Amino acid sequence: MASAACMQLPPVTATGYTPQGRYEDVAGIHTYVVGPENPTRVIVLVYDIFGMAPQTLQGADRLSAHLTAAAPAPSVGGTLVLVPDFFGGAENAAQAAWFPPDDDDAKKAAIQKFMSERANFPVVVRQLLDVRRVIGEKYPAADEHVGVFGLCFGGKIAVLACGADNEGSGSGRRFVVSGTAHPGRLDVADAEALTSPHICLASPGEPADVVAQIKEVLEMKKGMGVVETYESMFHGWMGARANLEDENNRGEFERGYKQVAEFFAKYL
Repeated sequence: MASAACMQLPPVTATGYTPQGRYEDVAGIHTYVVGPENPTRVIVLVYDIFGMAPQTLQGADRLSAHLTAAAPAPSVGGTLVLVPDFFGGAENAAQAAWFPPDDDDAKKAAIQKFMSERANFPVVVRQLLDVRRVIGEKYPAADEHVGVFGLCFGGKIAVLACGADNEGSGSGRRFVVSGTAHPGRLDVADAEALTSPHICLASPGEPADVVAQIKEVLEMKKGMGVVETYESMFHGWMGARANLEDENNRGEFERGYKQVAEFFAKYL
């Protein structure tokens, strides 16, 4: 596969997208990897509860390509993006048939079991930190330039990993920049605990009052973040639920990943 360093950035593809990366074992986790073999910057993308969706892999490709293209060549070797399969296969990810759960007790039970086991927040955060440790060992040139970006459920993982315990490389931080799109389980306390610059791209599907409070914390109190609501979108427009056959969703998907890339480029 072509690396992002030489990869042309095509228009967003609605169907039949061919991922540009490769698969590797990272910390014992099957991981999608796109970008140069010797990067100087790395981003871990934490997917939503539906796992390795083609829309998410296309987003990872765009992040790597945008950031590599924006780098001042040849002093910066490029940006590698990793998408670890924390759930261990599509069969272990959340199933579209569970949603909406409505009044179906079986669906509700399946979702509850999934969130308490495969998608358990503390467990996945620990797995993410294992991936971060291996990044430092495998890509020493990038050890002080690692960020984390999450979709929905993955956004919660990203902010939890960048809280008060975010210590290590990169000016004393394991992750020097973080972000989320259509975040799940929004909590102002998470924003207050953040130690990294953070971008939050919300949809009208998130609680507007909480989004407004997080915007105040990041922009007014910490001066270290960006919060924007994509008013015409829905919860999931940059992840597995993205309907890329829809022109508006396709355009906002492209704009979202570009905005994230520009924010990360500033801090990585």
